[in-house]
Amino acid sequence: MQNTFVSERMDPTHEKWETAIERRHSLYQRNNDIRSEFERDFTRILHCSAYRRLKHKTQVFFAPRNDHVCTRMEHVAHVVSVSTTIAKYLGLNEQLAAAIALGHDIGHAPFGHHGEICLNNLLRPKEGINAPKKFWHERNSLFFVDYIETLQDPEGCEQNLDLTFAVRDGIICHCGEIYETGIQPRSNSQDLYNIKRAGAVQPFTWEGCIVKIADKIAYLGRDIEDARLYHILDMGAYRQLKEIVAETIGFHPEQKDVSHGGRAINTTVIINDLIVDLCKSSSPDTGISFSPPYFKLIQSLANFNTANIYNHWRLQEFKKYASNIITTIYTTLMRGFPFLKTKKIPFYLKQFPHLLETFEAWLIRYSNYDEHTKQIQRCKIETVFDINDLESYRKCVIEYISGMTDQYAILVYEEIITF
Repeated sequence: MQNTFVSERMDPTHEKWETAIERRHSLYQRNNDIRSEFERDFTRILHCSAYRRLKHKTQVFFAPRNDHVCTRMEHVAHVVSVSTTIAKYLGLNEQLAAAIALGHDIGHAPFGHHGEICLNNLLRPKEGINAPKKFWHERNSLFFVDYIETLQDPEGCEQNLDLTFAVRDGIICHCGEIYETGIQPRSNSQDLYNIKRAGAVQPFTWEGCIVKIADKIAYLGRDIEDARLYHILDMGAYRQLKEIVAETIGFHPEQKDVSHGGRAINTTVIINDLIVDLCKSSSPDTGISFSPPYFKLIQSLANFNTANIYNHWRLQEFKKYASNIITTIYTTLMRGFPFLKTKKIPFYLKQFPHLLETFEAWLIRYSNYDEHTKQIQRCKIETVFDINDLESYRKCVIEYISGMTDQYAILVYEEIITF
């Protein structure tokens, strides 16, 4: 119910407060700043380059040309909206929930979850299918906000975002693909890079738990709406969807009685009903929870989307194309390893001006490729990759590709294969 969690709100009275606002380094202070620590995190994420690129990254449908189809940036906006609505009603810290939500997908690969799979396979080519992931977007989002994304400080020097622990924790612990209810925060802080797989631990704060659930609420309904736009769902799928709603929460779209209001099955109705049920069903004792009927609904919708949308033959065909794009870019850049050890750009890369320009800039900023130019650019960030070490260089290439938008990856791919 309303304000049920007000005693759990992450604020200076909370026992976890000092840990929650810790930063990896000392972030510069302004003498006229009116924002809280979490508001600063929100705006630092909002202004960084990786956030801007989310507008051209896949949510479900790859490289969409339809302006009304959801991209990764719009999905993030939905998660922010859902998270802050729930946090406000329950009495939790809206600013913290908003910051986690805004940054939760900042390290997503091009071409959505399929791009994530491709990059992971390139990092573990000789390991079995059940081996732990080496590339997963939750961890990569943490890596990006910690080591890759920068903003200029008041003196014009580039520095890392340096977010608070609570926001960084919420980002890596947001995994929305594991369906569960009754989520409660863990009690201990820990080295976030010791988390070895998505969903392995719960977030450190209640606000982080909200974002984890809000991620599910946000994408299930919207993915159905986009599938309708592309005529992915046939009449049989529509009938199945109506049956799911009727069986799980007990109303038929055709009904016109006062109690059910003849509600349609669309994004806003699904999101609203899930939010309301969550707020009514959650408590500090039971955790962030849905009622049994709505928990069944969210599981059924996920299964429906997988069968009718995510495994649709058109998306499967594009996955083959996306795999070829990512693998070709990766192979092209890995061929440069022996040359770059001598601090020279390979001659063959000069044929690909778009790829060369951005990759060389990437090397200057994040590797030991050209420290002198890095100093001239006033880039005060630590060196992340060693181009003299093969595995470090491989990681450098993978991270570079992970930051690409769908469109830019396609542009570079066509540049490589066009004669």
